[in-house]
Amino acid sequence: MEQEIRFCTTRDGVRIAYATIGSGPVLVKAPNWLTHLEYEWHSPVWRHWWEELARDYTLVRFDQRGSGLSDWNIPEASFESWVSDLEAVVEATAVEKFALLGISQGGAVAVEFTARHPEKVTRLILYGAYSRGRVKRGGALNELEATQTLMRQGWGRDNPAYRMMFTSQFMPGATLEQMNWFNELQRISTNGENAARVQWIGSHIDILDRLPQIKAPTLVLHATGDQRVGFNEGRQIASLIPNAHLVALESQNHLTLADEPAWEKLIANVRHFIATAEPLPAQPGRTEVPLPGPGQLTTREIEVLRLIAEGCSNQEIASRLVISINTVTNHVKNILGKTGAANRTEAANFAHRHGLTTTA
Repeated sequence: MEQEIRFCTTRDGVRIAYATIGSGPVLVKAPNWLTHLEYEWHSPVWRHWWEELARDYTLVRFDQRGSGLSDWNIPEASFESWVSDLEAVVEATAVEKFALLGISQGGAVAVEFTARHPEKVTRLILYGAYSRGRVKRGGALNELEATQTLMRQGWGRDNPAYRMMFTSQFMPGATLEQMNWFNELQRISTNGENAARVQWIGSHIDILDRLPQIKAPTLVLHATGDQRVGFNEGRQIASLIPNAHLVALESQNHLTLADEPAWEKLIANVRHFIATAEPLPAQPGRTEVPLPGPGQLTTREIEVLRLIAEGCSNQEIASRLVISINTVTNHVKNILGKTGAANRTEAANFAHRHGLTTTA
């Protein structure tokens, strides 16, 4: 199969490269992290995705502004511009109705597009997605700023150390060949400035209030051991989109690789869902991942959670427990992840529900 690459122009004059391949019902993919239409088509990380999907569907992919074959020198980069890029590609292809796939940060773009254009999206498929970026989930802003500095200074160097920070989180179970390829994809997809902008925008995404507005049949797929976007992010999305279906994938990789058992489950569910609007029936003897309970928290995390429930700030918690603010920040991040809470208020509610606000 050979993909056909074309270009369209957005309202603010940015040229966006998009590719079509295959035949059958149309499946549009929102862009994620950094992409390169041509380079990833021949890769050991993405090739199985695009070949399998193009077997049954007319697959439409595109490079978001600032990366791949699209314009790198751009007047604006924002979450709104990402959504506008998707709108421009949909308009250029002249497709009226289609299934929409959002991977990782592309999930939020897909949700926003679906909320704005409910008449166009027949199926919404979200994989490894999140509704709130790391900063919005309580991540440390100074940590993000430090990473931004490293990206701007070292992204394009031959030494992949800077880019390896992301590769090891995206695919901890990858082979050396796969990791080397992903490092190279990131290098050739954009420059350090654009990569830093993408990370900044993604870290500040917040479409939580859009989730209850989604009317399209929705399938949420998420790896239970995802090292980049925790499983609770997928579970939260599925719980807030009306009648969404959650499928747990047994993997530690943010990007499911071809040789994983999770890949067969993923692609089978996607095909079945597009055809029927239902996930595949659960296998006998398999149960859904249980709701989080207090037993998942360490003793120190319970201490921090109690103080969160009392309304203490990170500084106050650090003083009370005689630990550093950075340590408190890490504990808070772990607590939010383990309890499935989107913010401190929800974490406090978790503490009250489980009787963790009183000491023994």
